[in-house]
Amino acid sequence: MNLVFLGPPGVGKGTQAVQVARALGLAHVATGDILRAAIRAGTKTGLEAKTHMDAGKLVPDDVVNRLVRERLAEKDTENGVVFDGYPRTRAQARALDLALAAAERKVTGVFDFQASDEIVVNRISGRRTCGKCQSAYHVSFAPSKKGEQCEKCGGALVQRSDDLPETVLQRLEVYRKDTAGVSDYYRKSGNYAAIDANRPIDVIAADLLTRIKKQS
Repeated sequence: MNLVFLGPPGVGKGTQAVQVARALGLAHVATGDILRAAIRAGTKTGLEAKTHMDAGKLVPDDVVNRLVRERLAEKDTENGVVFDGYPRTRAQARALDLALAAAERKVTGVFDFQASDEIVVNRISGRRTCGKCQSAYHVSFAPSKKGEQCEKCGGALVQRSDDLPETVLQRLEVYRKDTAGVSDYYRKSGNYAAIDANRPIDVIAADLLTRIKKQS
């Protein structure tokens, strides 16, 4: 079972990907995680990606695809994978199909998380991080009992610059531009489903598991 979770930042796909992977015994593969791991390990692909990042450039598709192929070669992916936020382009989608086909596997389910811009902005702009210990909070969903101070160390809670409402709206526009056509690519496969991500987390989780079990 190999599942693809699509959706803009803040839509909740990461939370659901972790839960589904844990519930079904699948590997959770997020490009951000494997990128950081490759850089920490000093792999050839990781160092190549780092040169682009240090120059303030996007990591090219071929480098990202190589990272994914390397991750798919690891033993914990044998039972299946939940791809979190990948692929982001048509080229990446085609590369994933080829990588899986080489191992006699295929994408078995695609779930496109969709929510209004207002909800996404509220979710992201409500995030707060402790300036000392980096503990995470949310003004609506997980507020600190100490107000604007961290419960753990008493440090001041801050809002990251890329979590400001105006920045979030810009990130959403970039996402739509970068991922144009990916949903259409998968709609033709017959295993695509749009997910209403405006709903509560537990409701979405139950809906997802029901859909996945039907597909399997």
